[in-house]
Amino acid sequence: MQARALHPWDLSPRAAREVQRRLRAEPRFEDALPAGGPRLVAGVDNGYLGVGTPTAGCAAAVTLGLPGLETVETRLAWAEVTFPYVPGLLAFRELPAMLAALRMLETTPDVVLVDAHGYAHPRRLGAAAHLGLLLDRPTIGCAKSRLVGTYEEPPDELGAHRPLLDGGEVIGAVVRSRPGGRPLFVSAGHRVSLATAVEIVVACCRGRSVMPEPTRMADALVRAETRRRRAERAAGEASRPAP
Repeated sequence: MQARALHPWDLSPRAAREVQRRLRAEPRFEDALPAGGPRLVAGVDNGYLGVGTPTAGCAAAVTLGLPGLETVETRLAWAEVTFPYVPGLLAFRELPAMLAALRMLETTPDVVLVDAHGYAHPRRLGAAAHLGLLLDRPTIGCAKSRLVGTYEEPPDELGAHRPLLDGGEVIGAVVRSRPGGRPLFVSAGHRVSLATAVEIVVACCRGRSVMPEPTRMADALVRAETRRRRAERAAGEASRPAP
């Protein structure tokens, strides 16, 4: 997958907010999916190794087939992270590694699910929408926690959902991805409608996980890879002779 160069990445938080304000009107919310619906869906997630600045970001991209959710392809990528942790600006911290993992895919997914927000963002450009603009492909935000907005709890059944509202505007949907679990916050990223985003996310839900399978699997891969790297680092430090 190829990505467009819409802005530099070496930015201050203030400059990053200006980029969000400049790009916020660019996402499109009409469905741009194959006739009959998507056949390949990718999930991406991100994790970190180390603390402070700089650190290392690890991202996983997992492509599954629909409707059976069989695994088609998985990729892992690492990227140096220099942007600080600032709520609302996580795209500038996480997307470089996610883009690196997506570029490694040999298949081209019809839609990408991101463990982040899309339109449901204070400046209406969360990481899922930002990624969609960079890829110019359909993207969906499916986050485990709310960033902005108010809602009523959806009924306790798979697929039940209620609008996520901010100032009277519908900015996303609060979706029950499994009975008995906390809801998932779904929003359109780019080139997909909110209604279709909810349908795709629900179609990707299985078992007891709150997360849809593509992002659940990406999350599991990132956790396993960062654990492995930490163990390697610890073993290396333990093998060094005492000063």
